[in-house]
Amino acid sequence: MQGKAIVVTGATSGIGEVAALELARAGARIVFVARDAGRAEATLGKLEAAAPGIGHRAHLADLSSMADTRRVGNAIAVAEPRIDALINNAGAMFSDRLVTSEGLERTFALNHMSYFLLAAALRERLATSGPTRIVSTASDAHRGASLDFDDLQSSKGYSGWKAYGSSMLANILFTRELARRLGGTGVTANCLHPGFVATRFGDSAGGWTSRLIPWAKMFAISPERGADTIVYLASSPEVQGVTGECFVKRKIERPSAAARDDEAARRLWEASETLAGWRRRGVDGR
Repeated sequence: MQGKAIVVTGATSGIGEVAALELARAGARIVFVARDAGRAEATLGKLEAAAPGIGHRAHLADLSSMADTRRVGNAIAVAEPRIDALINNAGAMFSDRLVTSEGLERTFALNHMSYFLLAAALRERLATSGPTRIVSTASDAHRGASLDFDDLQSSKGYSGWKAYGSSMLANILFTRELARRLGGTGVTANCLHPGFVATRFGDSAGGWTSRLIPWAKMFAISPERGADTIVYLASSPEVQGVTGECFVKRKIERPSAAARDDEAARRLWEASETLAGWRRRGVDGR
């Protein structure tokens, strides 16, 4: 990974931070997006200690905001002469239905739309730096989930677990369609289930989820084990050229039938374009 530049979201704690540190120790320069300035400074300090003097950089943004995600994506694209991998890892679960200022349910906005918009903002830089990779964190929570294309924002009824599962299904469908659209560009797109990991995930979800999660984490794996497949997909020559797949423990795993639905993947992409305002302006998001 010497001389490589890796963009990471969700890098200030948990598996994202572990992956960023592992890749930095292997020689990569880490460019990460954080919401909290204090946590960003702490992670920068850890990266500098792990791999000093190579120019690690933090950008601040609220990835649940489409406008802020576009802004930070464009800023990174301008600042970085090359990008070798994008790791989409930021995500959360919320017990109560929260709506962003742009009218999106927050789980959908953060867990799916930020992946979609950041990949779009960095696509040209990734393509000109090829061969490059996009790695997105998903989850086995997608199993049993579905997408209601008439109610992607869960306005007709909300459950935190259901919204989270649907967003993980969206991540796999997004990866599937992204890989198709990136065919021939030298950019691959894969996703992964990291396992149930003992991280900050769910601590701020609210409601009974925040009370249950600490007990469940007694049976969780370590962030180091959870981050392993992220590092593998971002760096290993074994997966060079592999695209459109979902991985568990470094192995390709067949996701649910709903996650293999190419028509649903296309519909989600087009719905995401509409939410981003591309279709209204006639912008080609392919």
